[in-house]
Amino acid sequence: MNKKKVIVAVTGASGAIYAKVLFDHLNDLKDQITSVGIVMSDNAKEVWEFELGNKRFNDYNDFTFYSKNDFNAPFASGSAKYDTMIIIPCSMGTLGRIAHGISNDLISRAADVILKERRKLIAVVRDTPFSLIHINNMKMVTEAGGIICPANPSFYSLPKTIEEVAGTVVNRVLDLAGFEQESYRWNDK
Repeated sequence: MNKKKVIVAVTGASGAIYAKVLFDHLNDLKDQITSVGIVMSDNAKEVWEFELGNKRFNDYNDFTFYSKNDFNAPFASGSAKYDTMIIIPCSMGTLGRIAHGISNDLISRAADVILKERRKLIAVVRDTPFSLIHINNMKMVTEAGGIICPANPSFYSLPKTIEEVAGTVVNRVLDLAGFEQESYRWNDK
């Protein structure tokens, strides 16, 4: 099995629980990963603290955190060969900048690199409802090779906690990223 080099970007959209659950799952999948680079916007850190009541994003010591303006991060270039980028949650502002090629921070630059190198970009958009501008930006990113995975949880696994609900989205994201994992599968006997 080829191990993955993963970028995780966390933006200031509501839904910090999705990022937290993804971080936890990536910790559990360490045997499938070479490295995980994390970029969090300032708003993402504020939303995490507000919604989750802590700053425990600092506790993930197996990941390497990069400043949102660190263009010396390895994944600011295609030569570093990061194969997957997950933006979770992905704000509509971030999606718009990616759709229009505006690389004004490390998140949008890394997404630009992933798309130009024809690698896997997964944007977990969380806004609702969508305006026509949002829909057109999602269309542009999709046409450029990205995957739009709205943070729409499923309920057929009968989740009991908010983390289990968020896990239904995160498990789907990890499937899209190509990870081997144990998760609920519809009518899989």
